[in-house]
Amino acid sequence: MALPRPEPNILAFPPPPRAAPAAVHVARLVVSDFRCYQHAALETDGRPVVLSGPNGAGKTNLLEALSFLAPGRGLRGARLAEVDRRSAAGPRPWAVAARLAGPGGECDIGTGRDPESQEGARERRLLRIDGAPHRSLAGLPERLAVLWLTPQMDGLFTDSRSARRRFLDRLVLCFDPGHAGRLNAYEQALAERQRLLRGEGPAPEPAWLDGLEQQIAEHGVAIAAARLDLVIRLGAALAEPEAGRFPRPGLALSGEVESWLAEMPALAAEDRLRQGLAAGRALDAETGRAHLGPHRSDLSVTFAMPGGPSNGMPAAECSTGEQKALLVAILLGQARLMSAERGRPPLLLLDEIAAHLDQGRRRALFETLLELGVQAWLTGTDRGLFAPLGDRAQFFAVAEARIARN
Repeated sequence: MALPRPEPNILAFPPPPRAAPAAVHVARLVVSDFRCYQHAALETDGRPVVLSGPNGAGKTNLLEALSFLAPGRGLRGARLAEVDRRSAAGPRPWAVAARLAGPGGECDIGTGRDPESQEGARERRLLRIDGAPHRSLAGLPERLAVLWLTPQMDGLFTDSRSARRRFLDRLVLCFDPGHAGRLNAYEQALAERQRLLRGEGPAPEPAWLDGLEQQIAEHGVAIAAARLDLVIRLGAALAEPEAGRFPRPGLALSGEVESWLAEMPALAAEDRLRQGLAAGRALDAETGRAHLGPHRSDLSVTFAMPGGPSNGMPAAECSTGEQKALLVAILLGQARLMSAERGRPPLLLLDEIAAHLDQGRRRALFETLLELGVQAWLTGTDRGLFAPLGDRAQFFAVAEARIARN
């Protein structure tokens, strides 16, 4: 994979003397053939980054490029080929390069769509870390944790359970890089079991189904345990007094496997899940899906209002503004937890965040980001909404896929 190279006109601006660098931050970002960008490059320090400009200028595309510093399909969940820049000569494979800086030194990451992938074949994302190729994306969370909040996520609490599980899994991945591998192995084993139950191919040997169900049970219980552990720890962080600038979300994880883990050791829960899958083969063959497992779990969030019911109001019943504030509170709580437990907060990508918060909560957000020392990338059409940050942030204007100091 040919990674993008910095151009002579790269934007470089030294931080003011009082800048407080984040524990780990993106010091340089270069994108090539990415969405609307043929080539773009900018250098930043550890302060929050504000990208302002009109709709369609390319602000969110830069956040999406940064989101590919994490495993997965980025903040839009796009197919890799959909990210390619379109031109008269046809689509060109995209690439993103970033230099990370922190107390441990610098690290160069390059990723992009494999240009050798044949049309119609499975898409593949290439990865290089410090110039060395990596076959797996699992090495990314070990260098940098990336979290994002976009307008499309505003309906998370009224969306499907799968959307909430994906959101929770991104939080888990910040602490447990192996979580993504277990999820992939679990889903592959589920799919293979379902294929056999549908009768595709020769009749399966019972031992083959037994083996798949054992894999599903082992990975499934590990996934549920990791999610449950994070929900408990994050819930405690959200209850701390310093989290009081935003609503205090109450978190709970519901699911059969999770309830078993509260009653028995993990090995006993594995046995119970394996036995339940074996007993439910006929039902799963008829319905087309496994009736047991963490793929059916759900994250529930409540808003604990002063003087309200002790269990709080379900987030889905709150106003859209309160739902947004709850989401922001969860991300800030995650950043606080990571700072406390790992000594470094995540990279936060906050798309059109200021326009959806009132003035008081905007100021609270900005102050919390600065206190945490997190490098947050914030976008908005109105630069004035970010004025309270002053010279404690760095500002860039984005227009027609061009970036300039603002």
